[in-house]
Amino acid sequence: MENTETRGKRKILAGVVVSDKGDKTCVVEVERLVRHGLYSKTLRKTARYHAHDEGNEAKTGDKVEIMSTRPISKLKRWRVCRIVEKAVN
Repeated sequence: MENTETRGKRKILAGVVVSDKGDKTCVVEVERLVRHGLYSKTLRKTARYHAHDEGNEAKTGDKVEIMSTRPISKLKRWRVCRIVEKAVN
């Protein structure tokens, strides 16, 4: 999309598209591993982000990178940078 160096430091996350039903919007599920403070067990946490997809290019199952951006709508604060891997359907 845009050159990230000129835009400053923005957060970039990688995840899987779980829904592409919205117009110019997709829902990306990002998984991270955290360690429990007391028991030291590694836990798997997931978060869902609504991301702006201008060309409706990302489809369900695709692995994508999303970048933080200004608020685009009520829920959208991220946009799709690039599609890392297409889903095999």
